[in-house]
Amino acid sequence: MTVQAGHTVREKSYHFAVRIVKLSLWLKDKQHYELSGQLIRSGTGIGANVEEAAASHSRKEFFYKMAIASKEARETHYWIRLLRDCDILTDKQSTSLLNECNELIKMLTSIVKTGNTTTQNSKLKT
Repeated sequence: MTVQAGHTVREKSYHFAVRIVKLSLWLKDKQHYELSGQLIRSGTGIGANVEEAAASHSRKEFFYKMAIASKEARETHYWIRLLRDCDILTDKQSTSLLNECNELIKMLTSIVKTGNTTTQNSKLKT
């Protein structure tokens, strides 16, 4: 299950990063430089950590990178909500991004929980 989910999350996180880059460029055009920088760091960090996880040397490293990706997704969700609530993005602009971000959060949380369960089960056997 993790291999298939990993492939899906890789594709989704990459496509989400493309949207984040485009939004960041738009924010810079509107002179929201700090918000643009925060958003691009966290929003592209999701996919970057998922890619690093795909090249992990161990299961522990894989789940560690996926946990970081999950944290980045939650941070990105925060920045998008903030942009919406400060009337920089409209509800219409933010809804699709928030839905996509929520989907990534759910996927990553599921992957990380699988890793935690596997780790706990292996500790019980020792």
